[in-house]
Amino acid sequence: MMKKKSIPASKPLLILFLCQIISALDVPLDSKLLEELSQPPTITHQSPKDYIVDPRENIVIQCEAKGKPPPSFSWTRNGTHFDIDKDAQVTMKPNSGTLVINIMNGGKAEAYEGVYQCTARNERGAAISNNIVIRPSRSPLWTKEKLEPHQVREGDSLVLHCRPPVGLPPPIIFWMDNAFQRLPQSERVSQGLNGDLYFSNVQPEDTREDYICYARFNHTQTIQQKQPISVKVFSMDSLNDTIAANLSDTDIYGAKPVTERQPVLLTPTGSTSTKVELRGNVLLLECIAAGLPTPVIRWIKEGGELPANRTFFENFKKTLKIIDVSEADSGNYKCIARNTLGSVHHVISVTVKAAPYWITAPRNLVLSPGEDGTLICRANGSPKPSISWLANGVPIAIAPEDPSRKVDGDTIIFSHVQERSSAVYQCNASNEYGYLLANAFVNVLAEPPRILTPANKLYQVIADSPALLDCAYFGSPKPEIEWFKGVKGSILRGNEYVFHDNGTLEIPVAQKDSTGTYTCVARNELGKIQNEVHLEIKDPTMIIKQPEYKVVQRYGQVSFECIIKHDSTLLPTVIWLKDNGELPDDERFLVGKDNLTIMNVTDKDDGTYTCIVNTTLDSVSASAVLTVVAAPPTPAIIYARPNPPFDLELTGQLERSIELSWIPGDENNSPITHFVIEYEDGLHEPGVWHYQTEVPGTQTTVQLKLSPYVNYSFRVVAVNKIGRSQPSEPSEQYLTKSASPDENPANVQGIGSEPDNLVITWESLKGFQSNGPGLQYKVSWRQKDVDDEWTSVIVANVSKYIVSGTPTFVPYEIKVQALNDLGYAPEPSEVIGHSGEDLPMVAPGNVQVHVINSTLAKVHWDPVPLKTVRGHLQGYKVYYWKVQSLSRRSRRHVEKKILTFRGNKTFGMLPGLEPYSSYKLNVRVVNGKGEGPASPDKVFKTPEGVPSSPSYLKITNPTLDSLTLEWGSPTHPNGVLTSYILKFQPINNTHELGPLVEIRIPANESSLILKNLNYSTRYKFYFNAQTSVGSGSQITEEAVTIMDEAGILHPAVVAGKAMASRQVDIATQGWFIGLMCAVALLILILLIVCFIRRNKGGKYPVKEKEDAHADPEIQPMKEDDGTFGEYSDAEDHKPLKKGSRTPSDRTVKKEDSDDSLVDYGEGVNGQFNEDGSFIGQYSGKKEKEPAEGNESSEAPSPVNAMNSFV
Repeated sequence: MMKKKSIPASKPLLILFLCQIISALDVPLDSKLLEELSQPPTITHQSPKDYIVDPRENIVIQCEAKGKPPPSFSWTRNGTHFDIDKDAQVTMKPNSGTLVINIMNGGKAEAYEGVYQCTARNERGAAISNNIVIRPSRSPLWTKEKLEPHQVREGDSLVLHCRPPVGLPPPIIFWMDNAFQRLPQSERVSQGLNGDLYFSNVQPEDTREDYICYARFNHTQTIQQKQPISVKVFSMDSLNDTIAANLSDTDIYGAKPVTERQPVLLTPTGSTSTKVELRGNVLLLECIAAGLPTPVIRWIKEGGELPANRTFFENFKKTLKIIDVSEADSGNYKCIARNTLGSVHHVISVTVKAAPYWITAPRNLVLSPGEDGTLICRANGSPKPSISWLANGVPIAIAPEDPSRKVDGDTIIFSHVQERSSAVYQCNASNEYGYLLANAFVNVLAEPPRILTPANKLYQVIADSPALLDCAYFGSPKPEIEWFKGVKGSILRGNEYVFHDNGTLEIPVAQKDSTGTYTCVARNELGKIQNEVHLEIKDPTMIIKQPEYKVVQRYGQVSFECIIKHDSTLLPTVIWLKDNGELPDDERFLVGKDNLTIMNVTDKDDGTYTCIVNTTLDSVSASAVLTVVAAPPTPAIIYARPNPPFDLELTGQLERSIELSWIPGDENNSPITHFVIEYEDGLHEPGVWHYQTEVPGTQTTVQLKLSPYVNYSFRVVAVNKIGRSQPSEPSEQYLTKSASPDENPANVQGIGSEPDNLVITWESLKGFQSNGPGLQYKVSWRQKDVDDEWTSVIVANVSKYIVSGTPTFVPYEIKVQALNDLGYAPEPSEVIGHSGEDLPMVAPGNVQVHVINSTLAKVHWDPVPLKTVRGHLQGYKVYYWKVQSLSRRSRRHVEKKILTFRGNKTFGMLPGLEPYSSYKLNVRVVNGKGEGPASPDKVFKTPEGVPSSPSYLKITNPTLDSLTLEWGSPTHPNGVLTSYILKFQPINNTHELGPLVEIRIPANESSLILKNLNYSTRYKFYFNAQTSVGSGSQITEEAVTIMDEAGILHPAVVAGKAMASRQVDIATQGWFIGLMCAVALLILILLIVCFIRRNKGGKYPVKEKEDAHADPEIQPMKEDDGTFGEYSDAEDHKPLKKGSRTPSDRTVKKEDSDDSLVDYGEGVNGQFNEDGSFIGQYSGKKEKEPAEGNESSEAPSPVNAMNSFV
């Protein structure tokens, strides 16, 4: 009884050819059959559903299909017929449905936005493509906005918003600085998924003015830049440097300058959020937290584990990434931000939806007339997709009726089909997240049987193995297959055969008597056909003597045998393995015909050795183990280099070879590993020995290859593990006959040194390479791509030849051939060289400058024609220089800057420009010779920027209620100054800061008198300049109004709680009052002594000083008046200038700071004794220019000395 075995190819065999369904058996395809059979259209290639195109390039919408006869193509656009013949910009490729929309010749991509669908049609049906949505890429510019500087306290959080323009597709966001360097990111500072830059806590090093967000639009290869964002971080130390320096350790201000904070989530906000993701996509969840110390993020999934092998953490674990998500990944994901002070968490509820995906896509169906069949279309998704059918691109409900067709939901059932039932059916599975569209044809054919297996195919099988004889067939209806043995044999039946559905005959155990010719017969109601194949049974390969287990002493020798028996018609190959790997690359391993021998065995040779025998039909192997043991103890052995070989003999002399033999010297207890053979050329290089070859230490003869025209002598050196022996005595000399050269010079080049020449160079042949006397060189050249004959010259004893009178920079074909007295070397290969370069002829044209911001511009130019380069194009150089500052209208020394752009680049960036300035630039092309002419100078201007700080600030002429301020304009205005901003606030005797007053001053002013100030009051001033862009850096200074005439300090009003400093008022201490009285008494005594000395005729030096510098308002009294004329107290009623923090002639430097006790202490404005009289005038009258900007200008006095001591 015949039995059948099922193979995964149950459908009719035509599906194997028309649908590319792979079966378990390899059945060859018959291209001739495919060409002959009618077939409905099949879409083979189409553009993606969502097709974003570059608006600068032609739009190509792909639609390729196959069918028999070849299909015709048509298109719809937005659901209506698209007549491409009426649009001159649209063409269809020949023999294809692919559309090409010409945008580069005047078309606009926006005009062709829409939904396109392709239909491929022939007489057997119509297939349709997906709906292809065409949208041009967009890369809009950033919306102009005025960005205010961010002023942040150290330790606080900060978010810098990017808000890129909406592009198609969305841009890639990254943050860089003005030098185009990526801003470093860390656990503390990182970029969010929305492109914003998040600071968990700011540090002083975060202060900078060039936080720049960039948006890269990959489709159009453009990058858009946001205006720089300025961030200034105020540290607690810098804000309170005048406070913290004077507080005691027990004060509240003695606490840490930066307050640590527990985590707070910057994004997402709230405690919960939701996210929907589609099946198969990448799920990205993000949590970024603020806090100090910087929080650490941890992710968990509530009620489950994060999926292994699909979960990744990015952005310093702030982003959870799960790839290829499925419905099982739905759930609640919790991110936890934690630092030493606490934690905060956020729960994201994730729902995974699914666009439709196939469970069973419809497959092409090939039927015979009268047969039945089904098309099944099953898809899943979330929500569940709806299924709809179309026939030849038309909804099946309105398609022409077919009595053999019945639609049952996701299945179409065909009964008793006829040839007119052939059609292409479309299944559409869709839900709110997308759709799937599949074409599947029903092809009704009536074809007689065909056998596709080649006739008289030979099969060879090893005895006792299975034999598979192919009979690939096709027919419609499906043919029946029968097998016969021999030309007139009977039909094969019985359990010894297996008949597969695809026509293959299997003989499970082939024997010698299975050899013979087998005939396959295929028949159906339309005909019959047969084919013969041949089977040969071969003897199996066997190892009749296998390798055996061996134990060998170290440094001994061992051999494994592997003797085989095989079919005489098969050619075996033997491979030896060690430990299942290749044998070591070591000359000690010798592989023979039937064995493996290992010489000088070492410990590393221990292991398993396997002999593998392969034929084209079978393979066998056998293994054995080798164990290496230590040799028995022996007396101490002295190892040394071998003695030199001797008795060298030359035999078998031929023109190009000779045999050298020798006798080895003593090994000196270390086996010789190899011999090195060297030679001397007594004709060309006498006395110089060259390496020739080397042979194993077991070999004492070698066949040497020789070169013509060389007077050879040979010597041999023996080598062992200790080292090399002395060379042997040289052999007798052997002079080989001359011959023409065997080779030509190498490294042939052609490079011009001048615009009208070509320098041809090469490497000369060495002496023994000449092969004979009279070595010369034939140098040939001709201009490439010009129908010229070769020009040749023969030279000798040189390696260079100069061809003059050549055109500038044209390619030449060059060859150099060696020759001697006996003839020429083989024909040389040609190389391409170029004649000399000359300077480029023309300058780049259409130079355009696009100013990006006040310090950066982009320059474009058109490339020069390559013919005008007259050399190898190396690039372009842009020369640019500042002509003048638009704010000063003053010229200065012109310093040109040069930027080089390599290759055929046509644009470049100009960084480091000065704001509000006029620049010029030109562009030049560069080749190997130099630079070409410059393009016409292009003038461009940079916009305004913010100014630098004013160059100085002087505070002069202090009075009771006014101060005079003088200043210098900014060194770098960077634009037109619109005004100055002056802010000031008082500091009272308790060192508290008062209310802040702001004054706007016209830009043309350089001084200001502040009136109505409080007398004897310290003020702090903040001063900066402004342009239309914004405010520049400020400088600060402090000054004091003088006391009133009564010499009594009036209390100032406390306006705020911010304390500037704090110290004890020593003027109210009893010990200090006593000390001051003692000082006053001492001064009185000194005055009396001076008066007595004056009456005796002496002169006090103070009198001389006052005489030299007399005050015109105060006339000294005469001596006979009985008063102290030298020490008139008229000055006691003058305004005091000693107490001013800023001397009248002092220039303020930017950001000077001084927090000494003298600056804020009570002793600055003079000291008073118990009765209120002023004594400070006599404790340091002489004023002195300060060495530092903020130091006191007073000479030392007892009061100041005491203040300093305290």
